Amino acid sequence: MHTVSGGEVAGILVAVFWAILVSFLAVALARLAQTLKATTKLVADVTEQAVPLLADASSAVRSAQTQIDRVDAIATDVQEVTSNASALSSTVASTFGGPLVKVAAFGYGVRRALAGRGEGAPAKAPRRTVIVGRTVPAARRKRK
Repeated sequence: MHTVSGGEVAGILVAVFWAILVSFLAVALARLAQTLKATTKLVADVTEQAVPLLADASSAVRSAQTQIDRVDAIATDVQEVTSNASALSSTVASTFGGPLVKVAAFGYGVRRALAGRGEGAPAKAPRRTVIVGRTVPAARRKRK
């Protein structure tokens, strides 16, 4: 019989540990390979779905830009119409406003004159008009 020496036992133990270590590494590499395959498949699927989504998003952005351009044109037209209406309003006010006020004041004065003198009664003392914010000159104050 052969006796096993301490060196042989140590060699056998080292060989067994190496075999166990290699087995663990082989299992870890196999799982890593599966994970890499799954990751590669996932990236391929995401790429397949992302390309049409990016195309749709691109067309949506183009459509939105077209709509923004249209709204900008409409806003410009509205601004032009508003400025034209403002100019027309000020033109009408300056053209008809002053003369209409004068005609109305003249008509009111004629009515008052005819109403007061139509009966043959003497003319009443003129009423004094108070204008808020105006100072009466000193010469007019003394006459009162």
